[in-house]
Amino acid sequence: MNEDIKQANRIQTSILNAAEKKALVWLAERQPKWVSSDFLTYLGVFGALITGLGYWLSDFNIAWLWLSSFGLLLNWYGDSLDGTLARVRNCQRKTYGYYLDHTVDGICEGLVLLGLGLSNLVYLPIALVAHIFYLLMTVNVSINAHLKGEFKLTYARLGPTELRLIVIIINTLLICVPAITRFRMHTSIMGRPMVFTAFDLAGMAIIAIFAIIYMVTIVKDARGYAKIDPLIKK
Repeated sequence: MNEDIKQANRIQTSILNAAEKKALVWLAERQPKWVSSDFLTYLGVFGALITGLGYWLSDFNIAWLWLSSFGLLLNWYGDSLDGTLARVRNCQRKTYGYYLDHTVDGICEGLVLLGLGLSNLVYLPIALVAHIFYLLMTVNVSINAHLKGEFKLTYARLGPTELRLIVIIINTLLICVPAITRFRMHTSIMGRPMVFTAFDLAGMAIIAIFAIIYMVTIVKDARGYAKIDPLIKK
């Protein structure tokens, strides 16, 4: 299994991929010697913690969303730069790095979405469903990395960096356009009155997109594996 992971081909076709790669190499070449890949990984976790904290604190003052956005930038810096630094310094630990990177990714998403769900911006169930779909897609990526040596990092030309940028834009709109923050949609679901915020609606839209992408992906992958491993009737 380790050899399959090491040989997995990283498929990165996101909108910002080319520019991001150049920026990350430039940053990696200028990191102080005391900065290690592990340090950057844990810095990314700290960024996710700050993001979640900012969302929770936004109940007291919406301006705390600036902290969330800063946390997302910090998370991008650590999460995206740790692997690049290892490659630039030629000190990759592929098995260890694979394990740590994907374990930490799940933790970071949990911290961000938990903080968001504990705030008044989004219903907790919506945040948890978003996390479930993120984890399902992560599992699918890991399975494909093992079975066919493809490590797909983007869907519909959107990767983690683009998603962070979208969330930062939403944060900024909530801070700068009070009408969006005050927006409430009153409805009823199965006889139960519900009130949705703008972030609730954005979250549900993102979940719907994730669900469609996930279903299309697993159907396509299943058909591909069925051809590789056809049913032999006896």
